Amino acid sequence: MSRWVLAGLKTGIVTTGYPREEESAPGVTPGRPRGGEVADPAKIVARCPSGAISAAGGGVVIDRRRCVHCSACRGDLPWEETYEWATVAAAESGLGRPFRGSLHVLVVDAGSCGACLSEVRQLNNPYYNMHRLGFFITPTPRNADLMLVLGPVTAHMHRALRVAYAAMPGPKRVIAVGTCAASGGVFGPSFAAGSGAADAVPVDVVVPGCPPPPLAVLHGLLVAAGRKEGAG
Repeated sequence: MSRWVLAGLKTGIVTTGYPREEESAPGVTPGRPRGGEVADPAKIVARCPSGAISAAGGGVVIDRRRCVHCSACRGDLPWEETYEWATVAAAESGLGRPFRGSLHVLVVDAGSCGACLSEVRQLNNPYYNMHRLGFFITPTPRNADLMLVLGPVTAHMHRALRVAYAAMPGPKRVIAVGTCAASGGVFGPSFAAGSGAADAVPVDVVVPGCPPPPLAVLHGLLVAAGRKEGAG
């Protein structure tokens, strides 16, 4: 036991330098496919289980909101090892200067499988430590500036999500985290789930991925707060 204590004291708390500097540690992102010219577009399109890949000219394009990271196309498409995946869904972005110092975040599981929730939980760990950037989890919508929605929004969660959003004071923003919240994923639209968070509440920022890594979610928070640009 003493050996581990001494090792911990020697190493100290290792926290990512992101967003001040680029994170290059192995394992911080699963990466994602990139579209482009390919020899046989039809074969790759047929292989995609979520309909995220479509043919375009002599190549393929990727619908990030539907990609589930199954890696079925990994041998045929280039793979980008990035993590800044958040995009702005609404014309207006950022909460403005009064909110750049400290933001309270409400996490709503609207029918997720648990994978995205597991990644979001990592943001409170020492390595990501979102508190250093002024983001804090709150259990009540009345104290929330940002709402993170996970899951495709099941029929039973549709009204609950709208009620939680209505209880948030303005100005407020919604971040759809993961493929399911972005588009319904493999679960929606169906008899039990919708096409994502936008079916119930206005979505301002989308963080695609199945699941997105913690740094991608952190990028989404920074985009919503007006402290980072969204992905192209």
